[in-house]
Amino acid sequence: MLTSDSFDALKNKQSVLTIGSFDGVHIGHQKIIKHLVSVAHKKGLQSVVLTFFPHPRMVLNSNDDIKLLNTLEEKSKLLESFGVDHLIVLPFTKEFSNQSASDYVKHVLVDGLRVAHLVVGYDHHFGKNREANVDNLITYGSKYHFEVEQIDAQDVELITVSSSKIRKAIESGKVSLASQYLGYYYHLKGTVVHGKAIGRQIGFPTANIQLESHLKLVPKNGVYAIRTLFSGVNYDGMMNIGNNPTVSGQGVNIEVHFFDFDRDLYGQTIEIDCIARLRDEHKFDSLEALAMQLIDDKTTALKMLKK
Repeated sequence: MLTSDSFDALKNKQSVLTIGSFDGVHIGHQKIIKHLVSVAHKKGLQSVVLTFFPHPRMVLNSNDDIKLLNTLEEKSKLLESFGVDHLIVLPFTKEFSNQSASDYVKHVLVDGLRVAHLVVGYDHHFGKNREANVDNLITYGSKYHFEVEQIDAQDVELITVSSSKIRKAIESGKVSLASQYLGYYYHLKGTVVHGKAIGRQIGFPTANIQLESHLKLVPKNGVYAIRTLFSGVNYDGMMNIGNNPTVSGQGVNIEVHFFDFDRDLYGQTIEIDCIARLRDEHKFDSLEALAMQLIDDKTTALKMLKK
């Protein structure tokens, strides 16, 4: 993984840097990241992404219960896949947010990250109360000898996707749409834990998933066509997210049934790709009625997964 909270990871080499939350590392972010990596290669410098954790909204607005598209591990792997050399994660606190723009540039960007080339959006703001903007960065660049490259408004407006837009799609169960915006399938990662084993009684044994992060955004309750890579092999299946009303379940549970799969998964960590939503969660009159519906769900899921 790329993730580091230490400037020592840069080994005193100058950087081509961009800054942001990059939640989801979606197709808009990817355009910026690919450009960042290209510039770094041309200049023989390190490509660096600076981000913050917790998400600034969590710190600055205590009532904001924002859920995230990526864990730090997922974000790191995605950025690494696009050729980024370093992901620096700085703890975001109220004290950090009160840092003046000049201190932030001097201590973080110049002394810490040794920035030689900075790539930012046209509306980038920073410092206490977001007091400074790109014009101020250009001034600091002249003072500290780093170049500022601004992504202009027209390029940004051509990217009609945002992390907020993707969150809304996932919250509505539109995982197929979210995947188009992300450029990859939205996924959930967790450990297989013991459940009530009711699925096994009706011919649909399930793996109960305990997510590795409580901050991860979970799609809307319902049934989904899914896929996982396990021991180098892709397995198709379907997933139910909900409270299992037919058997008087409580809380939100994530249960996965894999097709043509018969292995013990307890204690294993698996990653689920959410391919498409099949239907809402329903309460059935009996386990037999539920089993009949699951047979139909499997047929529908297999058709979707073949596309």
